[in-house]
Amino acid sequence: MKMLAVALMRLLFRVEARGTEHVPATGALLIVANHSSFLDPPLVGGMVPRQLTFLAKAELFRVPILGPLIRRLGAYPVNRDGPDLAALRASQRALAEGRAVLVFPEGTRGDEGQLREAKPGAALLAVQSGVPVVPAYVSGSGRAWPRGRRLPRPAKVVVTFGPPLRFQRAVGPQRKAQYEAASREMMAAIGELKDRASGGVGVPGARRPLQIH
Repeated sequence: MKMLAVALMRLLFRVEARGTEHVPATGALLIVANHSSFLDPPLVGGMVPRQLTFLAKAELFRVPILGPLIRRLGAYPVNRDGPDLAALRASQRALAEGRAVLVFPEGTRGDEGQLREAKPGAALLAVQSGVPVVPAYVSGSGRAWPRGRRLPRPAKVVVTFGPPLRFQRAVGPQRKAQYEAASREMMAAIGELKDRASGGVGVPGARRPLQIH
């Protein structure tokens, strides 16, 4: 379905990908992106030059037609009310099999252009797996289909990928601090891509303090 989905996204949203050279073509990979629209999973998946495994909120799997479809497309349900060990194990298995997994660290949709504090799941997965972590920033999806709007509308969307991050495996009593530091670094990397997408000065590989809204 990827060719059809990408064709529709190019028609409706003039979607454009930048920095795809940062996405490894093979091997285990974690992609972490901001989240402001229902469109983000197919937008990121359509712009990545390889197949992705998705984590999606469990409620979507109960929607007729959509639920069976996203399951067939490689999505796993995740419970947002608390730690979901089943979703974590499914993601770890996917990474162990050398697949690419897409995660939205913020956990739920926010407003266009605003980044929020990350939930611990993405950092835990990144630190425990030790795989490359590619940050991504989706610009325009929150205008194309914001929260509260029943149907999407035409808007320009750009998906920007940044250089991979690497985290050491967590050991000992400092694991919680390692997860928190990884969360901050991932969101700072996404924030850097946001600045570059909005015309700010961003140097690949640089890190700056993250301002959470």
